[in-house]
Amino acid sequence: MSEQEKRTDDNNSSPKSKFPIKPNMPKNPFNFYWIYGIIAVAIIVMQVFFTSPSLEEKSTNEFIETMLKQHHVTKIVIIPSDNTAEITIGSEYLVLPQYASSDKAKKKKEGPHYKVKIASVDKFEERIKEAQKDFAPNQRIDAVSENRTSWTDTLGWLIPIALMIVIWIIIMRRMGGGAGGGQIFNIGKSKATLFDKNTNVNITFNDVAGLEGAKVEIKEIVDFLKNPKKYTALGAKIPKGALLVGPPGTGKTLLAKAVAGEAKVPFFSLSGSDFVEMFVGVGASRVRDLFRQAKEKSPCIIFIDEIDAIGRARGKNPAQGGNDERENTLNQLLTEMDGFGTNSGVIILAATNRADILDRALMRAGRFDRQIYVDMPDLNERKDIFKVHLKPLKLDDSVEVEFLAKQTPGFSGADIANICNEAALIAARHDKTVIQKQDFLDAVDRIIGGLEKKNKIISVHEKKVIAYHEAGHAATSWLLEHAHPLIKVTIVPRGRSLGAAWYLPEERQITTTEQLLDEMCATLGGRASEEIVFGKISTGALSDLEKVTKQAYAMITIYGLNDKLGNVSYYDSTGANEYGFTKPYSERTAQTIDEEVSKLIETAYDRAKDILNKNKHLLTQLAEKLLDKEVIFKEDLEIIFGKRPFDREELPLIKADSNISPTAEVQVETKEEEKKEEPKAEEKKDTEPEKPINTLF
Repeated sequence: MSEQEKRTDDNNSSPKSKFPIKPNMPKNPFNFYWIYGIIAVAIIVMQVFFTSPSLEEKSTNEFIETMLKQHHVTKIVIIPSDNTAEITIGSEYLVLPQYASSDKAKKKKEGPHYKVKIASVDKFEERIKEAQKDFAPNQRIDAVSENRTSWTDTLGWLIPIALMIVIWIIIMRRMGGGAGGGQIFNIGKSKATLFDKNTNVNITFNDVAGLEGAKVEIKEIVDFLKNPKKYTALGAKIPKGALLVGPPGTGKTLLAKAVAGEAKVPFFSLSGSDFVEMFVGVGASRVRDLFRQAKEKSPCIIFIDEIDAIGRARGKNPAQGGNDERENTLNQLLTEMDGFGTNSGVIILAATNRADILDRALMRAGRFDRQIYVDMPDLNERKDIFKVHLKPLKLDDSVEVEFLAKQTPGFSGADIANICNEAALIAARHDKTVIQKQDFLDAVDRIIGGLEKKNKIISVHEKKVIAYHEAGHAATSWLLEHAHPLIKVTIVPRGRSLGAAWYLPEERQITTTEQLLDEMCATLGGRASEEIVFGKISTGALSDLEKVTKQAYAMITIYGLNDKLGNVSYYDSTGANEYGFTKPYSERTAQTIDEEVSKLIETAYDRAKDILNKNKHLLTQLAEKLLDKEVIFKEDLEIIFGKRPFDREELPLIKADSNISPTAEVQVETKEEEKKEEPKAEEKKDTEPEKPINTLF
């Protein structure tokens, strides 16, 4: 079959076999470290064979009087190019007779042995003849002239040049050693790793737990490439790109690996930083080469991880500075994405956790047509993730997946994998044969709070202050309706904290003003307790003050939850600074914001003091119990305060395909309490789930 017939057959074949896949090339066995060994050996060889021996220098008079006239000289060689003469001395004048046969004597016999610096060759020869005029004819030594090439001079400039060339070659090989096989002129070649049908990729969609919504869209993209006629027959255009957006650790890269395992088409994988290089124009050249390879392998998928490395928004103001090479690379990427044919069969996947800083031209329709948000897993998704990571572990019967999922709200898939591994390490550290429920709880404490420091030296008074501080948090949160449910209080030092009140945050989709105010009040309960009991405050409330300050500013400047400023938000979720200045409000408004923040915090603090003053005897009981046991749980608080009146059963989750709309849910809530302000839809976007800890001292 001719080459043209092969191409025709490939074009008429199915998308799975549209083109022949090149077999994986064997790795280059040449190791760069061999170069250093070769250079070292070459330098040693040159030193041994090409470097002239070091000779003791004698003056002309000393040579004539003590050597030549005393009949010690056996050979005289004049080197005119160097204006020197090499003198060979007889062996009987160099060593004693008893050492004549030794190795030392043999080395001494090798000449010449001295060097004489001469001003003129003719005058030097005349002096030699004059000194030997009384010698017998057989005793006279005639000077011999030799024209030598000085290896020392030649190598003096040859070696540095050779070393510079070798070093330059090594640098070029290392910087251009991606897909180009390490050749010097392949520096502009793409560094993408190709996964095809000959590459064994074991990860599939079954290995990606949770992320059901994201998997649906990703599966559809894979189906575009496998069955393009199904869509193009109806006149549909296959999307050119999809952007995976979400917090770190949620599984964006894992999802892309699953695409490589599921798709029976070539899959190019690389990072955004692979385009960046110190040489001008290399990034753009690599983009061109990547898309050239992709067009040859069509249909295929290109995956660019951490695309914000090259896709950052270009600066409008020259004074802000910029990176010309990065911007040139981005411009080339934009051109290549826009230059594709409508149904070329090449789809680009990209992942980032900083979508707000990406360039708008990159995000427009026709380039990244779809944005797939990979959010933190909910309760059911955490169950599925735990099931995946618990498979290889030896578990005790007390371990329940649902219990672990409820203990980890706000955890990403990477966090859950870390917890499972840490629980196994803790069990092995205690010589257990199976992993128990308590090992997982200890793993959660270890990962979030840090390593336990029971040997930390704390005075009796400081320990008492810490106990009342944490008891203040526990008491206020227990008596407030909208505060997060408390699960544990401890005064055991862990990480950077001396004590902590642990909460289990409710998985809310929206947050009301009353809920935020109750959380602020509970956060300030620790400092309020110190002031009530000891009459003074300490520096232990640093993290509390930091948290409530950020929360107060967010309520006023972002969510518009302040009566004086009204329904105004100064937050730009797109990250684009269209106004050209950092604060889109006047100095007078800034002063009003500061006053309202201070007022909000002080009101919450006074409220916390009022609650604790009314229940001071219960606060004292809780602190004394904490000093005695160091760690107390929800059951201990129920003994002191009674059952929390605000605890309620968990409401059923509303699935995405439910007929109940979010608007209807808000209406039900407003019926229950008509004075509540209607929550804003943007709060879900900007508020991340909290993890089950509130380190407060």
